[in-house]
Amino acid sequence: MDGFHLTRAQLATMPDPAHAAARRGAAFTFDAPAYLALVRALREPVTPESTTVRAPSFDHAVKDPVEDDIAVGAGVRVVVFEGLYVAMGGEEWGEAAGLMDETWFVEVEEARAKERLVRRHVASGIEKDREAAARRAEENDLVNGREILERLVPHVTERIQSKEDDAWKPGAPDDAPGKDVQV
Repeated sequence: MDGFHLTRAQLATMPDPAHAAARRGAAFTFDAPAYLALVRALREPVTPESTTVRAPSFDHAVKDPVEDDIAVGAGVRVVVFEGLYVAMGGEEWGEAAGLMDETWFVEVEEARAKERLVRRHVASGIEKDREAAARRAEENDLVNGREILERLVPHVTERIQSKEDDAWKPGAPDDAPGKDVQV
């Protein structure tokens, strides 16, 4: 999904560029029509004439998407989409969700989500300290999460409850209980 962020230059042309930049990551700061076009292209039947479909990626060093960076081969029959708005209803997001064979949604308690966001924002350098990271989480990320929950598509196939598992924390031994997940 990160490849569908509007570029910083595009955000700068919005009616309120400062608001758009501060809310980067909100649904309105993504190129939903381009995402829908990709999903439609990948839903086309695979035929001998099928060609590679290209998708954008995201370069965190430059903080912008990279067009056509991901190649989805003509014969690929299984594609997994992961991202905030994959299961959100309304306009392009909802139409794209309706094209999915299955839609899984990972639920997380808001307090747990906030703590994870604060840690991530500080660790990645997005914010300088926990206070600024908490403010960012409250003013942007959690607002986005609530919007998704309010507009969640009704046809979610699987709902998964996110839980903390010490076996998966950084530094846990590879043979920790719980790491032997069977598929």
